Amino acid sequence: MLTRTRVGGRHSLCAMCRSIKTLRGMQPPASHDDVHAAALQFVRKVSGFRQPSTANAAAFDAAVAEVTDAAARLLDSLVVRGAAVAR
Repeated sequence: MLTRTRVGGRHSLCAMCRSIKTLRGMQPPASHDDVHAAALQFVRKVSGFRQPSTANAAAFDAAVAEVTDAAARLLDSLVVRGAAVAR
């Protein structure tokens, strides 16, 4: 999906311009909703779909669930040094 975005005083078209925020080292720690939102944004970016068709919904939802689980495992296993980042 293309969105119209204002960049440097000009309008430009870009595909899903939102960026995925860093979840590591947050205080309080990233919630399941935070991890799921990042996974959803990642799958949207990779697939090119903001909202999949009915034919692709099951594959899309399964990918979001798998990426959410993988990201949660990663965040749980990382060693964070230094001060946590306040939200």
